Amino acid sequence: MNRKEGRGVRSVEVSAELLEALAASCTPMMLRDLASTAGMAPAQAHAYLTSLRTLGLVEQEPGSARYRLGPAALDLGIVRMRSVDPIRVGQEAAAALSAQTGFSIAIVVWGSFGPTVIQVHEGPDQIHINTKAGTVYSITGTASGRVFAAFGPDRMVGKALAAERRSGAPGRVGNTATLTAEDIAVIRREGYATVSPPPVPGVNALSVPVFDLSGVMQFAITMIGAAALLDTTPASPFLPPLKAAAAHVSQELGADQGLD
Repeated sequence: MNRKEGRGVRSVEVSAELLEALAASCTPMMLRDLASTAGMAPAQAHAYLTSLRTLGLVEQEPGSARYRLGPAALDLGIVRMRSVDPIRVGQEAAAALSAQTGFSIAIVVWGSFGPTVIQVHEGPDQIHINTKAGTVYSITGTASGRVFAAFGPDRMVGKALAAERRSGAPGRVGNTATLTAEDIAVIRREGYATVSPPPVPGVNALSVPVFDLSGVMQFAITMIGAAALLDTTPASPFLPPLKAAAAHVSQELGADQGLD
């Protein structure tokens, strides 16, 4: 046991294992299967399930012996979603990622004029990244913009993307670039975006999406660093921590899963 966390209550931890097994299942579960998943004997699992049913955290499917999460579990989930501030969670993840990798990390939302930076955690390299809170990015000519083009809701991105293709990206970071349906398919498949050549010479970027409970993209987390250091290929060693940060935030927002 981790002494810093103090002494816990084992029965609560065992109950949580059953709840986690039910939460991970797409369908109600038989007692033997639920017990096996949680790593306990059916008789032991049944005793805990009886108490969980009393609390409303578990219920049995009408007309069968299968177990599923109960109404109290739904209430807890709803309260959790209401109490989470997406931007705060994203900022915390960005700060930790910047400290871990040494690169600057930007939180980019979709604003009135397109992909807009709301916060930057600067890395120690002090490179000129031409990015600060309020900076608006080109959709087609930046990593952040391309992530929105690939994962953002069509109703939100489509009109702005068409306008940029017609008129360019005046007043934004990044020039208008070619972005084909094949490019978007690759971004969706790989789970991240970059752009070459970069909008600022010598400065590379990797960007990944964050999703909410409904699977809607909420914002992008973008890693920015010197091109000599920040590898943007699919084999980049910086992609796993970047994707993991986005997956963590997505999970906190209730998404079924983030990026791999």
